[in-house]
Amino acid sequence: MSDDDRRNAPPAAPSDAGAVSAPAGLVPAVVDLVDTGPVLLGAYTIAELTAVDAIVDFLEARPSDEVIAEAVRSLAARQLLQAGDTGEEVQVQGDLGIAVAFQQRARKVLDARTTGSGPGEPWRILLLPQPEGICLMVRIDALGVHQLGLYKLDEALDSLTGWLPRGSSADPDEAVDAEAVLAAAERSALITVTDYTAQGSAETSGNSRDLVLARSGGRLHVLVRDLAERTKLVPDPEADKDSVRERLIGLLT
Repeated sequence: MSDDDRRNAPPAAPSDAGAVSAPAGLVPAVVDLVDTGPVLLGAYTIAELTAVDAIVDFLEARPSDEVIAEAVRSLAARQLLQAGDTGEEVQVQGDLGIAVAFQQRARKVLDARTTGSGPGEPWRILLLPQPEGICLMVRIDALGVHQLGLYKLDEALDSLTGWLPRGSSADPDEAVDAEAVLAAAERSALITVTDYTAQGSAETSGNSRDLVLARSGGRLHVLVRDLAERTKLVPDPEADKDSVRERLIGLLT
């Protein structure tokens, strides 16, 4: 799948994931651990994440039942998935269990997709902030491998900002054709922040904010949706007042 195909792919339908209970003391213990440095939670496929209802609202597509069944067997063989107290419950163990617990606590998600990514770097990054000033970060590479980790929110934003297109700011008052800018861009990114619950994203209620970055000719164009015509992109009039990092913080708050 090309960069453009990935960027234009529709989001998966919201899930009906139920509530997840975490062992007492897990969350504060992990938060304290993140204060000492990033907590890496491993790498998983789309099918493995779907099998445990992790970030399913933001996966590209739901795998087939056969693929999910194979993922369940793989997780069980690695003792990451075990039968619960009843026949209808399962227990997600280890680092994957920690990831699921923190995903279920998130109330917003920042979804950043880029074109022009190079070998060895992700084409998509998700940030799911937590109330304690940390966040779950998901890096997705061209093979669909999802690398999960917990980071301090400031560190995650620094990492995300460094990965996004950069350049000297274009004049926001300059009349530009947004479609032409995107077509000519050496690297571009679509950033969407969506209000989120454990029962699925609230994007259908209009609770999402978009920001588009495009580097063309060494200049960075910052585009937003036209308030009068939501399908149209226009230069952001506030682009010269705030850095990209500050704009990301604004989107999250």
